[in-house]
Amino acid sequence: MAAVDIDMPVETEPVIRAQDDLEREAEGFKEQGNAYYSKKDYSEAFNYYTKAIDACPTNASYYGNRAATLMMLSRFREALEDSQQAVRLDDCFMKGHLREGKCHMSLGNGMAASRCFQKVLELDPNNKEAKQEKKNAAVLLEYEKMADFSFEKRDFRKVVYCMDRALALAPTCHRFKIHKAECLALLGRYPEAQSVASDILRMDSTNADALYVRGLCLYYEDCIDKAVQFFVQALRMAPDHEKARLACRNAKALKAKKEEGNQAFKIYNYESAYVLYTEALAIDPNNIKTNAKLYCNRATAGAKLKKLNQAIEDCTSAIRLDDTYIKAYLRRAQCYMDTEQYEEAVRDYEKVYQTEKTTDHKHLLKTAQMELKKSKRKDYYKVLGVGKNATEDEIKKAYRKRALMHHPDRHSGATPEVQKEEEKKFKEVGEAFTVLSDPKKKMRYDNGHDLEDDGCFEGGDFDANNIFRAFFSGHGGGFSFDSSPDSAPGNFFFQFG
Repeated sequence: MAAVDIDMPVETEPVIRAQDDLEREAEGFKEQGNAYYSKKDYSEAFNYYTKAIDACPTNASYYGNRAATLMMLSRFREALEDSQQAVRLDDCFMKGHLREGKCHMSLGNGMAASRCFQKVLELDPNNKEAKQEKKNAAVLLEYEKMADFSFEKRDFRKVVYCMDRALALAPTCHRFKIHKAECLALLGRYPEAQSVASDILRMDSTNADALYVRGLCLYYEDCIDKAVQFFVQALRMAPDHEKARLACRNAKALKAKKEEGNQAFKIYNYESAYVLYTEALAIDPNNIKTNAKLYCNRATAGAKLKKLNQAIEDCTSAIRLDDTYIKAYLRRAQCYMDTEQYEEAVRDYEKVYQTEKTTDHKHLLKTAQMELKKSKRKDYYKVLGVGKNATEDEIKKAYRKRALMHHPDRHSGATPEVQKEEEKKFKEVGEAFTVLSDPKKKMRYDNGHDLEDDGCFEGGDFDANNIFRAFFSGHGGGFSFDSSPDSAPGNFFFQFG
């Protein structure tokens, strides 16, 4: 028994020496780490601080030093773990609490950061750095609150602004970056949104939020099949990702409805196509590019159904969503032509030709310009009340009717104002008949030539009464107007012999 008592101290002596050796070795590693840290060789500093921790895992300052090194390497999540371990070992370790707060800030957790800085102030009420950092945490929380409110109001530009300010305080926060990227996508700034999401995926290829944003950009760029693939991948990483699920459902529904409308249009079922495009437009108001195409498609169906004014409105809606959409300008211009709104047609064709200087677009512009020029002359077809495809006989019958209606003798008993107006109309009827009854003049008129500039009515050669007399004498009859005092104004009768 005595021998046992004598042996006991001998067994503990080497253990004590070994612990002392480990602590000295750990201190040596720490000093080497400090040297590399001073030289800004943070990778080597990290290695030596890790060796110090391995040698003495209960020393809070070693964790604190490695946390500082990880922060310099922008590895804030690992730095946060080291900082938390440091304060678990020593709750009065101010630098540990300060570093933990900074890690929370960089990662976007303003609430947790504020608690850490408050702990530092409890240990040292005059700590200027903790005071400033606590103010920054409050600012971060305010920007986050403003962003959430703005998102609900669909003020996506304000969200982007708030997230930019927040990221200046929390540069490694993926959540803020994703929120910004989603709003950039909703604003149609797809390359910027894609860039943010891609940066995150390079660091973490399984990030469901970043996968969702990539899909959202593709979806809004009308690459629906590729978008669905990203949404499905996001749901595989995070089955409860509600936004990815909703976007996936909308993408599939939008594609199906649009294809139904296209199919109906192909088989000339324009009414059905119009309804299907309308239903597709109601699926997702945020999908700007696809909705622009749907508005243009509905305009095309509407034009086929002679709903020209609605078609113009749909084209305008498409252009409002995508002002580079050439097809919508062309469709609207054609509708303007069909409704004789030539100035508007010229404006749209000019826009198209400035963008794409093709032979076809040049021809369309010239045609519209010619129709505009023609529309500003006297419309002799309207004067006679006939269509532009009227036959020679129809033109003669129309002249006979209008010439008798406006002949000055018929209105000899009217007021001077009425007489003057009817005389003017009688002359216009004569002009119209002179042009439209002459094949050469009619062809020049139809081709847009200004006949007055050509001298057709100059030099006193034109006389409406001569035209009238020639026309009726050629038809083998006479006529007279009853303008006796006992007759009502405008009474007349004809005698044909």
